[in-house]
Amino acid sequence: MDNQLDARTQHLFRVLVQNYINDGQPVGSRTLARVSDLDVSPATVRNVMSDLEVLGYLHSPHTSAGRVPTAQGYRLFVDTLIEVKPLNSSVVTGLKSRLIDPSVDHKSVVETASSLLSSLTQMAGVVTMPQHNKAAFRQIEFLSLSDRRILAILVVDQKDVHNRIIHLDRDYSPSELREAANYLNDVLAGRNLQEVRKILLKELDSVRQNMDDLMRTAITLGGKIFDEEESSSAQNYIVDGQTNLMEFEELSNVSKLRGLFDAFNQKKEILHLLDRCICAEGVQIFIGSESGYDVFDDCSVVSAPYSINQDVKGVLAVVGPTRMAYDRVIPIVDVTAKLLSEALNSE
Repeated sequence: MDNQLDARTQHLFRVLVQNYINDGQPVGSRTLARVSDLDVSPATVRNVMSDLEVLGYLHSPHTSAGRVPTAQGYRLFVDTLIEVKPLNSSVVTGLKSRLIDPSVDHKSVVETASSLLSSLTQMAGVVTMPQHNKAAFRQIEFLSLSDRRILAILVVDQKDVHNRIIHLDRDYSPSELREAANYLNDVLAGRNLQEVRKILLKELDSVRQNMDDLMRTAITLGGKIFDEEESSSAQNYIVDGQTNLMEFEELSNVSKLRGLFDAFNQKKEILHLLDRCICAEGVQIFIGSESGYDVFDDCSVVSAPYSINQDVKGVLAVVGPTRMAYDRVIPIVDVTAKLLSEALNSE
């Protein structure tokens, strides 16, 4: 705890932040004195608020005599004053029933997780797709399409299926495609995708001139699908509920919303931010400028990693205004990350 704040100041600050989170209105000294459950006068409260403003924890909007927390104030609140309670058991049961379904693939589970985060928090829910560098190659199949295109069906781990359309420089017969798939399945089965990329794109490429037609076809097709796989799935994510952010007054400015929606669409900033969370344990929170991206200066991001077979494969997060109910959002993110891990590990 910041040793500059005594117990009374801590209590008044906590009550102020909670009131502002609840109703979004700047909190005045008379209001704070009334709701604080302390025997203090408005004048005393006003002095405490002034001290907190000097310390950088509060600021006063131009249109009001009341005070609101700064990003630094929210950080103090989250790190030292917040009381996070476990999720209601009925909420946990509902999350389990929606997430844990062994019959669905990874993409569907991730989409459900994103939707649940959004609906429970009324903010934006973001979940990165599992990173598959360590996933095991199981099977590949090629199906001929029109206009020198083929559909490549890649199965990794037990049931995660990826479909990719590959554009080629010549037509391939059904027998060529079948033999190429059989060859790749024999050579690559059981290897993790990082090894597969290395074999296809580097090692075998160096001896391509010595291959027979079958091997050359297989390596050509395999190399193309992994080029496509890497570019299309590397650190992709599912987002749900970004329009919920329009309901928050502090984010309703048109230019702010446009910047946020552009960030969700272009993905670069959010992916870089979530990438910083993938090596962390448990819940991480970025408040305002802590994200390092101007577009999130009025937002907070609450994130947690999820795992498959004890390897961290991705991150989920809630994105909302800095004025969010952290005591509610933190356990929602934490429990959803654990249940998503359980769902992705289920047979």
